[in-house]
Amino acid sequence: MRNKLADLLSGKGIVDNSVLEAIRAVPRHLFLDSSFEDHAYQDKAFPIGADQTISQPYTVAFQTELLQVRPDHKVLEIGTGSGYQTAVLLKLKAKVYTIERQLELFKKTSIFFKKMGYSPKKVIFGDGYKGLPEEAPFDSIIVTAGAPFVPNPLLAQLKVGGRLVIPVGTDEQIMTLFVRKSAKEFEKKELGSFRFVPLLENKN
Repeated sequence: MRNKLADLLSGKGIVDNSVLEAIRAVPRHLFLDSSFEDHAYQDKAFPIGADQTISQPYTVAFQTELLQVRPDHKVLEIGTGSGYQTAVLLKLKAKVYTIERQLELFKKTSIFFKKMGYSPKKVIFGDGYKGLPEEAPFDSIIVTAGAPFVPNPLLAQLKVGGRLVIPVGTDEQIMTLFVRKSAKEFEKKELGSFRFVPLLENKN
């Protein structure tokens, strides 16, 4: 079923073989509530608790492909969620730092990672809008929730040559890629409409 899913994503335009191999390797059904297991390899999003969702596989593959992850790249993930995107990044041999705003999901996914033998560098309960300055700079940053604006701390925490992939908007989001060209210069590309749950800010 994972092979069929990877073939489907290839047919939808995903061309990076390393990303497709990661999709083939990660058992998505284990990241879902058991009531959704039979549908785990459909190209659909599903609820995972705390009013959050696991993104559809095409979205995961699309965002991952834009990151251009290489082994040992430092990757910051904003929105751990179920941990599926994290696992895909780990299969690409990235050093993953992941932040989750929902305490329920943070606890659940932290336990799940240990049980499954997934080893992100850090799993943090915190505010994704602030990024993770103490571990910066990053080769790439991926945001897995809809941001109403682009948080400046995330841009600041990219290496020169680094890539930020972020869906920007409220009701509907535009997938946006920023590539850091120099200390002050960024190249921006907009890459189509998607729908995500909102990126929550810690008001405390």
